[in-house]
Parts: sequence; structure tokens; C-alpha cells
Amino acid sequence: MPFPLALKIAGLGRYLPPRVVPNDEVERRCGLPAGWIERKTGVRERRWVEGESNSSMGARAAEEAVAAAGLRLADIDLIVNASGSQEQAIPDGGPLLQRELGLAGSGVACFSLHATCLGFVVALDLCAALLATGRYRRILVVCADIGSVGINFEEPESAALIGDAAAAAAVTLPGPGEASCLLAARLETYSEGADLTEIRGGGSRRHPNRPDTRPEDNLFHMDGPKVYRLAMDRLGAFLEQLRPGLSSDLGTIDLVVPHQASLHAVRSLRRFNIPDERVVINLDRLGNCIATSIPSALYDAEHDGRLRRGQEVLLLGTGAGLSVGGAILAY
Repeated sequence: MPFPLALKIAGLGRYLPPRVVPNDEVERRCGLPAGWIERKTGVRERRWVEGESNSSMGARAAEEAVAAAGLRLADIDLIVNASGSQEQAIPDGGPLLQRELGLAGSGVACFSLHATCLGFVVALDLCAALLATGRYRRILVVCADIGSVGINFEEPESAALIGDAAAAAAVTLPGPGEASCLLAARLETYSEGADLTEIRGGGSRRHPNRPDTRPEDNLFHMDGPKVYRLAMDRLGAFLEQLRPGLSSDLGTIDLVVPHQASLHAVRSLRRFNIPDERVVINLDRLGNCIATSIPSALYDAEHDGRLRRGQEVLLLGTGAGLSVGGAILAY
């Protein structure tokens, strides 16, 4: 379908676990000197769950998003679970979220879309197409991520980054006179980087019951420097495909909401003439929350007044695979 596509983020919601984990706790577990994490990654603290599940966090964020949109849960006709981490292998996380929302007998359609850190961006692209067909009218997109359970404290660069959180968006068609739309969206995947960011266990390849599966197979592994180099090598051309001229000038774009991969990665946007003052960062307070990072930062931008109706916003990031994804919204 050609762009633009009518789409409005009618309401945003977020849930943050109450437990705040400062750097010194992680530094002790990793055997790092004091101050190493903030100097290396830009993270000062993050949230980790204490008893919350993906579905319980996602439901709280979803309830706020629906209320912010002026809707009721009964108005929702599709739930898209776009989380980068899952509560269990089967069933799909969508039904678990539906049940947590008190909609177990509703029959509302649910499914998961798994694009790791790019889940929210890919979900918006899909939602725009679904809304255009008229099949659905009010869609709930939920990202709820618990990365803390899979941290490998033997790999301090990734261990220092991971945080837990959930964020959600109620997505509808714009009302009469509203100009909200998806102006552009693009996803590119370069599987030469498939082994650079992975959890090897959990599937048929390294099933938990196989005798050759090791405990470390169920922990997160990332070769950060190689991921960064591969992504940076592709990003300029990607931006040009998303919108011609974007690799050197933001043009009419008012705000950039990137995946909070690391401060180094976010600051690298400067090479494409993206000024710091237009970039939304909450990495220092929340760390890298996988698919939740982008909608969580979008939530911050709206709530602190940086993002307003009528502005153009660029969502941009990378995901395991390696994938590069972005979307431009008329908010």
C-alpha cells in the first residue's frame, strides 16, 4: 500500500516495575569498578521486575493507553503483542495479555509479532495496513519486556544495559480534520549478523530437555562492537530509502525517538546531522528495554511536552537479525 497511510496513536501507556536497580548493584555482580557502567554505556539505573510478568506489566500499560485514547477495553477489536521477550513458548503472549485485561471471554483477536527491539515499529506498519483494509478499527499494540531474567553477568557490556518495562499504544484511524498518519516505514534485514545478538536456547535447536543444552544457552549474548559496525554501515543508505535526503538533513521532522540501544549508538546519530536536542533519550533512567524502548521513549516525549499533535516524529532502531527499521509519523 502506498504511503501515507491513515493512522493515529490515540493514547499511550507505560508500566515501570517499582524496583530501581542502581549501577553499583550491577557492577558488584559483574566485578566491575565503580562508575564503569555509566562511563561505558550512559546508564545510571534501570528497573527489574519483582514478581511481575510480561502480561501483568503489559496489561497495566494497555489500560493506561486505552484510557488516554478515551476508549474502553470493550472497544478494542485487535490486540497485537509486539514484545521482544515472551512469557512462555505456548500459548502466544496475546491471549495471556487478553486474559490479564479481563477480556478472556471477549473473543477479541490476539496475536504476537516478534521483531525483537523493532517490534513497535513493525507493529505500527502492520496496523496501518490493517486499518486501511477496514478489517480493524481500534488496535491495541503492547510491548512488555523482561530482559533481566536472561542477563549474562559474564558479559558486562550487555548486562549493564538491560532493563524491564512495558508500553502500549491504542491505534485508530484519525478523526475528521485530523492529519495523523504513517508517512513512511521501512524494514531491512541483514542475516549476516544473525549470530551477533541471540539467545540460543528456548527453541528446537537448544531445547531445555536436550542433554547438550547448557545453562548459558538461555542467557542473552551480544557482540556489541560488531552489531554497531554493521548497523552504522547500513544506516545511511537506509535513511535515504526511508526518505530521500534524510541521511544528511531531518527536514520537516521535529523529533527523533530511537531504540535505546546504548548511549554510544544513540549519539552516533550525530553523523547524520541529527542534533542532540531533537533526540529523545531515557536510556540513563531505564536502560535498554528491548521492544519497549521506543514506545517508552515516545511516552516520555508526549508527557514532557516535547511531542505534540501535528509534529513529525522519526522512530528508528535496530533489532536482532540484524534488522534496521524506521517509521515517520505525522503525530
